[in-house]
Amino acid sequence: MLGGRPARHASDPVNDLPDSLNRPVPSLWGARVANHTRCMERYLSELREGLLRHAQGRRTDTAIARVSLSRGQAATGPLAGLYEPMLCLVVQGAKRVIVGDRVLDYDPGNCFVTAVEVPATGRIVEASRQRPYLAISLVFEPAIVAELLAHLPQVRDGEAGASFAVEPVSAALLDAWVRMIRLLDHPAEIPALAPLIEREILFRLLQGPHARVLRQIARADGRLYRIRRAVARIRTRYDQPLRIEELAELAGMSLATFHRHFKAVTTLAPLQYQKIVRLQQARRLLMIENRAVTEAAFAVGYESASQFSREYARQFGASPAQDVARLRSAAAVFDEAAAGP
Repeated sequence: MLGGRPARHASDPVNDLPDSLNRPVPSLWGARVANHTRCMERYLSELREGLLRHAQGRRTDTAIARVSLSRGQAATGPLAGLYEPMLCLVVQGAKRVIVGDRVLDYDPGNCFVTAVEVPATGRIVEASRQRPYLAISLVFEPAIVAELLAHLPQVRDGEAGASFAVEPVSAALLDAWVRMIRLLDHPAEIPALAPLIEREILFRLLQGPHARVLRQIARADGRLYRIRRAVARIRTRYDQPLRIEELAELAGMSLATFHRHFKAVTTLAPLQYQKIVRLQQARRLLMIENRAVTEAAFAVGYESASQFSREYARQFGASPAQDVARLRSAAAVFDEAAAGP
């Protein structure tokens, strides 16, 4: 202090601002991310509430065509099945699906999509009575996908790759699902509004990372589409000897090309695929129709009951009789071949 007067400091135009104006301004990008996160959480919360009201058990078919709900109150062991072309959106909990040598984990905000019938093993890995596993599935209608594709820019995807994927979903897709599930509280509105919302859901998928898989469902010139024709032939004639040459001709491919693309799409060779279809069908005959083991083996195309029992045990981890007893004791009498992810 000089001459009794306090020293004056140079003015700081930033620090001299009032506190309310001196706080860091969040970036526009950060604000958008925060808003997106809030939207996702809000949509998932409403979906959870809707599924808790309407999902009654492991699988609940709804009044909306091809839409089903899943609910589980505990983690499960692996369940083998053939997953038809569909999407599965997890709303709460978590699921693991193994297709061939691929392991796919998905939880809220992620969606499993498959464009062809694939043999897979699935298990719920996160669920409890307080926070049950909740999921929604929609079986695809190829005609609707094809109609939507006609209004979108054409994209060439090259060679057929895997016919399944787990990818994150957008807030717009969750918003559409929220409106779809709300219809379950207003069943009179389902006939008029559900088809419109289904188209929006498929459109949102075609706009996101699932598009490559979904596009292949409806494109007659696509390799996956042609492999699906071969898959359909195997599934309808699983009890007959497999003629690879006929399948390759049906797909319009050489033998070498057919084998390569069939393995890329399904993760299996054609004979392996047929074997799994046979075993799944035999399991259904044993469980649902109470067939004898030998009778079931011959019904699905096996010529040797002992070979059937060996391959059954290799696929399901127990002999046919032990497997059926295990499932029945656990009150799990259901057709796994129709089970969704």
